[in-house]
Amino acid sequence: MTVRPITIVGHRALAQRTRKVREITDDIRTLVADMFETNDAADGAGLAATQVGSRWRLFVYSCADVDEVRQRGVVINPQLERFGGIELDEETIEGCLSVPGEGFPTARHRGARVTGIDLEGEPVSVEDEGGVLARALQHEVDHLDGTLYLDRLTPARKREALDAVTARGWRSRGLLSWDPTSLEAADV
Repeated sequence: MTVRPITIVGHRALAQRTRKVREITDDIRTLVADMFETNDAADGAGLAATQVGSRWRLFVYSCADVDEVRQRGVVINPQLERFGGIELDEETIEGCLSVPGEGFPTARHRGARVTGIDLEGEPVSVEDEGGVLARALQHEVDHLDGTLYLDRLTPARKREALDAVTARGWRSRGLLSWDPTSLEAADV
């Protein structure tokens, strides 16, 4: 397993829609193993394939559900169903490994269900209502559709987020990714 560089805002892979996985190959298995390793190294709640520069429609997750039970898994070719009202809580900050070091209140549906397949090609369904997992499911599917959480912010918050990205110098330095094993990761 390998920790892969994580793409950051401005990388073209983050704006592209993904391709359906037609066959679970050794390359797909390696990608998933590397994504778990990368997500763990970055202390993430989830990681979409686009965040490691891949166009496959899959993501991994490792976070608590509404009952504070850690859930961990992979969903290949996910289909998202949102339910419950849309919530925007100023106290609930959403972050993203592709916008490291920043976090903003983000409107999300209270609940989410994702269906797809696992690495064995078996049907899988993951659901949560009100927990971090519900947000993560929506967040990761957004990545697979070419959407960043910054796109869901209020106009004022989006401007604040883009100003923060600029202040960190990511665009001026031409950075397109960061290494979660690096001591400078928090400074990216």
